[in-house]
Amino acid sequence: MPQAKIDSISIAMTREKNINSIVEWFAQHKRSFYLLGWSYLRNEQQMEELFFQAIHRMSKEISRYKGNASFETQVTSVFMELCHELSSSRSSQVSEENEQYRDLFDALDQLEECEKDIILLSYVKGMSKEEAANLLQVPVGKLKEHLFSGIQSLRKAMGYGSHFSGCKEYYSNYIDYLEKNMDRSKKIDFEMHIYHCHDCQEDLATFQDVMLRLLNLTERLGEFFIPSDFMENVKARVLEKEKKRQLRIKKHTRRGFAMASIFLVLTGLGFFTGAFANLYYSWTEDNPELRPFLQHHLGKMLNLEAENDGVKITIKSAIADEVQTLVFYEIEDTTEDNQFMMMYEDGVSIENTGEIMIRNVYPRYYPPDFESDINKNERNVYQGKLSLPPINEESGTLKLKITKLLKLINMSSNSNNYWTYDNIEEKIGEWSFEIPVTKKPSTEYVLDEETEIEGIPVRMEKLTIAPTATIIQYAVNQEKAEKQIEYLDLDWLEVNNKKFETDLYGNSYMGSNQDMNWTGYQTYFDPLFENNPKEVKIKFRKAQLRIEDLTTIMLDGTVNYPQTFEYAGSTISIEKVEVGEPTEVVISNHEIENRIYESLHFGIIDENENFANNTEMSSEGVLVDKYGKEYNSNETTFSYEEIEQPRFFETIKTVRLYNENSEEKIIPKRLEIYSYFTTKYLDDMVKISLD
Repeated sequence: MPQAKIDSISIAMTREKNINSIVEWFAQHKRSFYLLGWSYLRNEQQMEELFFQAIHRMSKEISRYKGNASFETQVTSVFMELCHELSSSRSSQVSEENEQYRDLFDALDQLEECEKDIILLSYVKGMSKEEAANLLQVPVGKLKEHLFSGIQSLRKAMGYGSHFSGCKEYYSNYIDYLEKNMDRSKKIDFEMHIYHCHDCQEDLATFQDVMLRLLNLTERLGEFFIPSDFMENVKARVLEKEKKRQLRIKKHTRRGFAMASIFLVLTGLGFFTGAFANLYYSWTEDNPELRPFLQHHLGKMLNLEAENDGVKITIKSAIADEVQTLVFYEIEDTTEDNQFMMMYEDGVSIENTGEIMIRNVYPRYYPPDFESDINKNERNVYQGKLSLPPINEESGTLKLKITKLLKLINMSSNSNNYWTYDNIEEKIGEWSFEIPVTKKPSTEYVLDEETEIEGIPVRMEKLTIAPTATIIQYAVNQEKAEKQIEYLDLDWLEVNNKKFETDLYGNSYMGSNQDMNWTGYQTYFDPLFENNPKEVKIKFRKAQLRIEDLTTIMLDGTVNYPQTFEYAGSTISIEKVEVGEPTEVVISNHEIENRIYESLHFGIIDENENFANNTEMSSEGVLVDKYGKEYNSNETTFSYEEIEQPRFFETIKTVRLYNENSEEKIIPKRLEIYSYFTTKYLDDMVKISLD
């Protein structure tokens, strides 16, 4: 099938089903992208983060796809950008299965970034010179120069030495000649020169050896080891995040405004001073989230307006700091009873991003607020907030352009009260603003406090108090292979006796720092609006643990199933082992009560003692709250946010095994379980003095 047709199918499918289709697209193309990512990261944990972030970003970019570049090229561009971002904190972790490629990867690491990018796009992704040049935004001629110098540098890094002295005037012919892209007359002239020039013969031969190593890596793509549960883990994270995006945020304390007559009296008396700001904004600003920013002089009222096709957008205020640029807005439909919201990178862009914004910081997500008084009471008005990347200067002007709004469902007719992207309606138009912003300072406190969670060291490292958010940075020790914390949830933060709950959407993975035995994380809280904090208390909520527990179960496609075995205190059933195209293995455990594990980390070994890495996995399960109440995860009759500390128990796991390189069917020989995942609810708390 021609590439253009593949792309048109992919993009149509993706627009229709959004993130699920993007996940499936990545699953179909995982091998080439995994090899590309591994060339930069070489760490399985970071590879999962890479795919997770790439899928998330593509779900945002998809609405802007115009068809002028292939969908795969657009994905590759996003993928490369993320590779560069994540590689700054890389810790190599080459598996034994991929040990044969170590020297090549180590040599690639010694190249200049532009040389490495071009080599990988050309020989791992197989892009044409024109496609790679367009993606990297360099002329084709310049790309060829970098490609040549990159292969030369790679040759030296791989131990060929640097003694070669081919004729420089023929360097530009090497790649075209070896790739068989030269005109006949030029080719004859080049071959005649090579025939008589011993230096060029030796130079070209070793140059060709390096190119063949690169091509061989791509040709043996099917042999490159990828963990069997890799895409399953990525998909689980993506779907969990997507569910959270569809939920409303918790209720905030609401206060109406009043005393307008008193305001008129006081302003008439000339009482409007700096000390009056707190009272003034209490009476005049109806958005309770914006109000404290104004009262603490962290922003000012802007009230910038633009109207198109009966829809008026007002930018009420903007607050900038080192974490984000937070924009408060109001959208009014002046002709009908519709409510609209806006979302960054989904019809909302900053035209001068390159000049004013820090590109490698992705903005935070704020879901629709259906509980504020004005959003509940006014059917044609919606007030919201939009997170943009932080600015790179002390002050500047954002050129905000809006071309699409998202229509909110009528929550009064939806008893479930949740946010969904299914069949969402859009409002197309154009609204433009120039928003002045000034970056407000943040304060950082080094915490240097260590505690233990379930016997595993956890280090509290930094408290950041920014105008728009409060952030706790911490790290988890990963030295004990037999028991590790996969993620850790903080419950609340208390500063000077004021308590703040964790932002539901505010956990982020930071990767390994200089000490490779520790993995860093950040948790966000609401702004503190506090000066000179003396003490902080941090309460932990739950931890997901990975417990190493090795066991092997023999499989036999000729016996009758189901068959059962015991693991981690539970009876697990092998429902089916069916050899075919594909071969299918199904395991299940529907007993939830008192079950230790929530999911398993396992692999399947075939009759040739090969690890079956070309797999497709799917799972079913139930959500269980802290008190044991079960919820069907396939239903939407409940709000995920309202479930008290939910756990997801897998009940059915289906594994399909494919043989890409042969028509032979894969015959499974044994099931190897390496570890299981379980959640522990916590009451641990640390208290840290800031004096």
